[in-house]
Amino acid sequence: MNNIPYYFLNTINIILPTLISVAFIVLIERKILGYMQLRKGPGLVGPYGIMQTIADGIKLFIKENTKPLSANTALFFLSPALFLILALILWVIIPCPNSLININLSLILILGISSLSVYSLLGSGWASNSKYSLIGGIRAVAQTISYEISIGTILLSIIILTGTFNLNSIINTQNSSWFILSCLPLSYIWYVSTLAETNRTPFDLTEGESELVSGYNVEYAGGPFALFFLAEYANIIFINLLSVIIFLGANLPINLFPINIIIIAVKTSILSSTFLWIRASFPRLRYDQLMFLNWKSYLPFSIGFLLWNIILINSINITPPNIF
Repeated sequence: MNNIPYYFLNTINIILPTLISVAFIVLIERKILGYMQLRKGPGLVGPYGIMQTIADGIKLFIKENTKPLSANTALFFLSPALFLILALILWVIIPCPNSLININLSLILILGISSLSVYSLLGSGWASNSKYSLIGGIRAVAQTISYEISIGTILLSIIILTGTFNLNSIINTQNSSWFILSCLPLSYIWYVSTLAETNRTPFDLTEGESELVSGYNVEYAGGPFALFFLAEYANIIFINLLSVIIFLGANLPINLFPINIIIIAVKTSILSSTFLWIRASFPRLRYDQLMFLNWKSYLPFSIGFLLWNIILINSINITPPNIF
């Protein structure tokens, strides 16, 4: 019982910076898209428009919450809340000096929690009692599950090389060399798969405006829509932070703690900015192209790379440490 205030404060220390980061990445996205389209972007609310995202969030939360008359009320409002809660829970697992959780199977826990988001997506589409939102929800579930298989296979290769599911151990393994150097094709497939996993352009087919208006969240407005929005961008930052940990090295020795935190933040910001850059540069794929890319290109390659790693380790008689 005495540890409850400690865990509560540490949880707040994780959630508040995450929500602030979401506000600023939305602002950066609007600025990047603006300059790429030869315009300024938001610039009226606060100096250089830095308060624009906060103003938009306040506007959404004070708007009236509407829903279709035939919608399932409980599930309709539970789905966006569940989506945001799952996105914030993932941040608690990230290793840091004040981490609340440090378990040996942290990668499995991340995959398990992130896969639960399909229930909120499908639930929001079904609860809206709208054909467009239901089709968007089904698309989202099919896309998420498909690319989770590819991501899981890539992580298996990393697990084979490191001999552990623990993120801290994966970080320590890269003290001398980053995995992006030895697994460059795999890191490329991982990055493109994370684009699809987070429903970002050119894989944002769950929100295809030309066909589905806005996908699974078409019937949402005000606060519930803002929860979906917050969760989506929190997932973008999280998946890029995970990419840094797995492929770009994120060692955190205590004596260099502030410097390493800044370096990790810079790496994560660069990867997140590339997400935004891709949105301004590439057109949306067709749905059959999206599935073809995963099932007939990325998944076979990642399985082949996994088999190569297994054969390589067995051939040179390396005994990995106990993964449990």
